[in-house]
Amino acid sequence: MGLAVAAQARQADATVTIASRSQAKLNAALDIIGGNVGAVSLDTGDEASIERFFADEAPWDHIVVSAAQTPSGPVRALSLADAKTAMESKFWGAYRVARAARIKDEGSLTFVSGFLSVRPSTSSVLQGAINAALEALARGLALELAPIRVNAVSPGLIETPLWSKMPEDKRDAMFASAAERLPVRRIGQPEDIANAVLFLATTPFATGSTVRVDGGGAIA
Repeated sequence: MGLAVAAQARQADATVTIASRSQAKLNAALDIIGGNVGAVSLDTGDEASIERFFADEAPWDHIVVSAAQTPSGPVRALSLADAKTAMESKFWGAYRVARAARIKDEGSLTFVSGFLSVRPSTSSVLQGAINAALEALARGLALELAPIRVNAVSPGLIETPLWSKMPEDKRDAMFASAAERLPVRRIGQPEDIANAVLFLATTPFATGSTVRVDGGGAIA
């Protein structure tokens, strides 16, 4: 999803910098996006490196935080170590960026959460709680950091490499079953999320908002 945001922003002639803790992922992303795109090796779990990076940078126009690695499973089956890892990555990673980033007054900060915040799953309770916390953080920061705008985009089921570890037949069956249940009769694509992110970044009257892009998953 972050790659799609960067690609669409570049297509809109924005100056784009992408970040990841994986140099291999950065190199692959640069090959896909093309053009003049900056790349920074940055780990949202490393508070000191994040603070050093932003201290040396001029204020940014817009920042999007989509990075997360969140182990999943039922609460009583998921180890506390894995639960803490999930919270550390998705919530505290975004929190660190929000705390350290220098953003222009007319700029914006956007988090990527997830529709489990309003449509809980018995097998992903923690993910729903993390997403809800992230959306609440966005609303609070919209007040604290004003006039900087802070928003969240909440995806539903999106076809991303996250699902590549599943056997292809099971993945296709899952997607087909989900599409049948959704009002839009299809699953989401990364570009759907990028559309929402860029809408929030370029709409000066949008702050403290969570835009759900889930194909109707929260109401189905």
